[in-house]
Amino acid sequence: MKRTIEVMANADRLSGLDASFLSFERQGAHMHVGSVLVFEGTPPAYDDLVEHVESRLHLVPRYRQRLAFPPFGAGRPVWVDDRHFNTRYHVRHSALPAPGDDDQLRRLAGRLFSQRLDRAKPLWELWLVEGVGDRFAVICKTHHALVDGISGVDIVTVLFDLDPDPSPGDPPPRWTPRPAPARAALFADALVERVEAPLQVAREVVAHPERTGLGAGRAVAGLAALAAAGVAGAPPSPLNVRIGPHRRFAWVETELAVLKAIKDAHGGTVNDAVLTVVAGALRAHLFRHCRDPEGMELKAMVPLSVRADAERGALGNRVAAMYAPLPVGVADPSERFRFVHAAMAGLKESGQAVGAQAITRLAGVAAPTVLDQAARLQARQRFFNLTVTNVPGPQFPLYVLGRRLRAFYPQVPLVLNTALGIAVMSYDGRVFFGLLGDYDAMADLDLFAGDLGAAIAELAPATIHV
Repeated sequence: MKRTIEVMANADRLSGLDASFLSFERQGAHMHVGSVLVFEGTPPAYDDLVEHVESRLHLVPRYRQRLAFPPFGAGRPVWVDDRHFNTRYHVRHSALPAPGDDDQLRRLAGRLFSQRLDRAKPLWELWLVEGVGDRFAVICKTHHALVDGISGVDIVTVLFDLDPDPSPGDPPPRWTPRPAPARAALFADALVERVEAPLQVAREVVAHPERTGLGAGRAVAGLAALAAAGVAGAPPSPLNVRIGPHRRFAWVETELAVLKAIKDAHGGTVNDAVLTVVAGALRAHLFRHCRDPEGMELKAMVPLSVRADAERGALGNRVAAMYAPLPVGVADPSERFRFVHAAMAGLKESGQAVGAQAITRLAGVAAPTVLDQAARLQARQRFFNLTVTNVPGPQFPLYVLGRRLRAFYPQVPLVLNTALGIAVMSYDGRVFFGLLGDYDAMADLDLFAGDLGAAIAELAPATIHV
């Protein structure tokens, strides 16, 4: 009797995109995303915070899992339960010395963001920080292989409460770690999946040639647009130097109404406003470094979520990217806005995001050696000058143990040869810019934060108070 055996993909195996973030983590580049969360009121007791986090961990099972690597690099890593999991290893406790101001909090965040996450453990940390004046902070780190910015917003709403005095929920279910697979099983499963993944793509082509043909046409056009942007490269700048492992962190914040007023006054989007003020700050930064920006366009890598609504809250990355021009050579802020608005509209029509999404899918069938080679190529090439990511967050207050979250300063990692990353998060009517800089290359990061605040002020309508 003929038997048909269908091998299913391992749902716990990292996607090609997630695995690429592991490959990119070298030579001082740390691939974790993070945030500095500032709360009002007195800090909770450390034991209470640990208990609170433990009560929610069943909603995010990956937080109890570590990476297991198939022998001989036969395949991408898989997530397995960490039988030695200890919440207190991941939820940590610190305090600022007096006077406990924002400068000290920023320095602490820079030091914590400088430390690579231990790959032998689940890839996340929370730091409870006391002594921040009359407030307290929680500094968060999660490896990019585990979570991207868009799904991270959903996880925050899972870990935090929507009102200061929530009704008590059901007790969390008892967690029993599943046995980790043996090395031989990891090896065999990786070999089978390496063969099966391209076959699954081929079956999709045979089963739906019309759908695949249309998608392939769009993907090819998108790849062409993405390749053209990449071949053009990014101009040299003080931002593109060899980076080390150490970081500085700074932030700027403004009212969401200010950016909305900017986009309404100039006829664009909030994202156009964000990119325009970043361009204005970079223009001032270039002048300070004795570089004439006349006629120059820097390039920002702008990640875009391609996660379907049904996938919101799922872990792992569903992102694509576009290369957005930043007209630092344009002196007039209103003209800069019009340039950015037209450029972003053109990028969307060019299909760059579709091309990037096609590369993401191809990474899903790439061998680990191919991903490693791609990481080495990324270390040698310069397709963009910096990363700018803009994530819309919840426009209502969040709480932890009855304390209201007042500020949400996000952090995006630095890639090799790129000394500045800017993450933007809107939350509860405000917009928070988190600035991560290489410690040596961005020694003037605080001045750049001032440049960003000035760029917002110069673009805002005169009737708006910044």
